[in-house]
Amino acid sequence: MIGKEYPAEKKMTVDEKTGKVVWQLTAGESNNYHFYFTDNSFTIEKREIYFMSDRASRIPEVYNLFRMDLETGVICQLTDEKAGIMPSGHTKTPDSEFVIYVTGNKIKKLDTTTLKSTDIFEEETGIQLGHPSISPNKKVIGLARNEDPGLYRGGNYKGFKEQMYAVKRGWITLVDLDSTKATNIYEDTHWLGHFQFAPHDSSIAMFCHEGPWNLVLQRIWLLDIMNRTVIPCFRQTEDDCVGHEFWTNDGKIFFDNRRKGHDGTITSDKKQAIINYPEFGQIPYIGMADRNGEVIKNIPMPYYCNHYHATNDNMLLIGDQMDDLVLISLQDDKAQLKTLCTHHTSWYMQQSHCHPTFSWDNQQILFTSDRSGKCNLYMVEQENGKWL
Repeated sequence: MIGKEYPAEKKMTVDEKTGKVVWQLTAGESNNYHFYFTDNSFTIEKREIYFMSDRASRIPEVYNLFRMDLETGVICQLTDEKAGIMPSGHTKTPDSEFVIYVTGNKIKKLDTTTLKSTDIFEEETGIQLGHPSISPNKKVIGLARNEDPGLYRGGNYKGFKEQMYAVKRGWITLVDLDSTKATNIYEDTHWLGHFQFAPHDSSIAMFCHEGPWNLVLQRIWLLDIMNRTVIPCFRQTEDDCVGHEFWTNDGKIFFDNRRKGHDGTITSDKKQAIINYPEFGQIPYIGMADRNGEVIKNIPMPYYCNHYHATNDNMLLIGDQMDDLVLISLQDDKAQLKTLCTHHTSWYMQQSHCHPTFSWDNQQILFTSDRSGKCNLYMVEQENGKWL
């Protein structure tokens, strides 16, 4: 029920490996996970987060939207969609003024003050809606849409490669938030995904050619919204395996290059994250590119993290290894790693991926884990105003 409040479930725990205080924010028989790391669940200048949970439906993986007051732990239900919200189909403005989400074949806009949802787009049959992104000026949303090949997609990346080969048409679509007018501004012959507006410029965005990293020839593309033209970001060569790109808060494009042979996945058997680098004589690295797609920095990263997120100055990363979260200092362009805490997630479904994310002020780190059997939210806070 919209507006229903749930009592606090948060409790303090001490990590068994590092002794770090870790707050478990959710508990019980429901599954809970935070927004994708390219969106950020935190609200700027407020002690609150937005997250997804199946606690209201009591049906596994029929998720709705909730808000948590981080001071009190009290949880408020914000939507009540009977069909649930698509697991990867939701985003919000940094100030949490409104949330955009996909339910069924519709895209809706939620006013987080009135808790009123309005339809802004309805999809035709045979096309899959992707993850939406809100322009910084809050006038439009953009998303990738793809033909639906009717293939099964499941845990441990079931159907991931097959989907890449099956999809032959994809579109980048803009939806006007005032008139709900939809316009296809780019069409491609690949499976498209990861559409993201630049953080401070509504005229530029990026998207990706989706699929196993070692099979995608050119992952990241930059899109000029006004001219409807695209250019490759970091021109890949044969041995590059690239992904998990995101805009940094200062408008750079961060990407992870695992190098030859890596498909970019990790499954519950935890084997894909381990590569025999000496066999190929290549060391993975993370890179940063400018808005013209030119690489301005790369730093060797001989670790086994699956996702990264950066602080506002891009000098510190949080990454998720197979069982631990790690802080990675990039001072002097050299990666130095320190274990923050364990996470022990299964990696089985996308909802159980940690996707660690800094708060907007870099003082908290939020992540998801199903170490208890259900997906729950966990948070670590700075000590004495610093991480390291």
